[in-house]
Amino acid sequence: MAEVALIEAITMALSRAMKDDERVVLLGEDIGANGGVFRATAGLQEKFGEQRVMDTPLAETLIAGMSVGMAAEGLRPVCEMQFMGFIYSAVDQIINHAARLRNRTRGRLTCPMVIRAPYGGGIHAPEHHSESTEAIFAHMPGLRVVIPSSPSRAYGLLLAAINDPDPVMFLEPKRVYRLIKQDVEDNGEALPLDTCFVLREGTDITLVSWGASVHETLKAADELEQSGVSAEVIDVATIKPLDMQTILQSVEKTGRCVIIHEAAKTGGVGAEIAAQLAEKGLMFLLAPVQRVTGYDTIMPLYRNEMHYMIDTKRIVDTVKQTMEFV
Repeated sequence: MAEVALIEAITMALSRAMKDDERVVLLGEDIGANGGVFRATAGLQEKFGEQRVMDTPLAETLIAGMSVGMAAEGLRPVCEMQFMGFIYSAVDQIINHAARLRNRTRGRLTCPMVIRAPYGGGIHAPEHHSESTEAIFAHMPGLRVVIPSSPSRAYGLLLAAINDPDPVMFLEPKRVYRLIKQDVEDNGEALPLDTCFVLREGTDITLVSWGASVHETLKAADELEQSGVSAEVIDVATIKPLDMQTILQSVEKTGRCVIIHEAAKTGGVGAEIAAQLAEKGLMFLLAPVQRVTGYDTIMPLYRNEMHYMIDTKRIVDTVKQTMEFV
């Protein structure tokens, strides 16, 4: 058992997966000798060699295309995109090939690859380094989209993603890379994919979030408790496929729901959750479903980033407005 930050849990999971399965290979820009921009792969090339931890050219299309080929031929590649904002040139390979390979070959070939990408704002990075566009990939059939919010979930969910027979987008909220530490045992045990995690029980309102926003959501729940509001907090973790059953069970109990995410509001995953609550849980609701989200703008440069990011006050104020419906 070791107390580690999220980025260290990622390194631990990658090392464990490579130790347990020689088919697991890593590739990406500067991930070998330098250990990647955020040092997620630090020391792994020395440990496993250059044939399993490969530096690539600065070419995201090439990285994704190589991974598809490797996966189709029996390897389990884990490729790193330096930032989510750089991923778009790889979208052709990810959506048109990785996500479709099982269907295209009628199951004769699968594509067990993981695309890791640091994502989200909060570290004062320039444009293209602070994207939260998970909804693009959640919309694509054939892809899983997984977003850890803590070191323990990062470890277990990454192991599960590597073991999955189909492609997984594994989006790592970089604001949380070194935000907190947790005791994580390097036991090789995966956490379940496609499952929400109930982080806090409550009776008055359900707060649904994922990624870095989970931390503001938990702080808001603590503050709300002081004013007599009991909030249940759910970490979605896998936004595609979506575990609506856990969310519906919670809303049936509480009657109210606020969805919190950093990504822009329009067309976000929060809209999908709200739609499914309207379709399947309307009779449980005592108030309209509300969203606390980023804005429909490009993430501003770091001097104005704090005006875009979600804070605890926005969540608490929205919850109090929702509680006024009786």
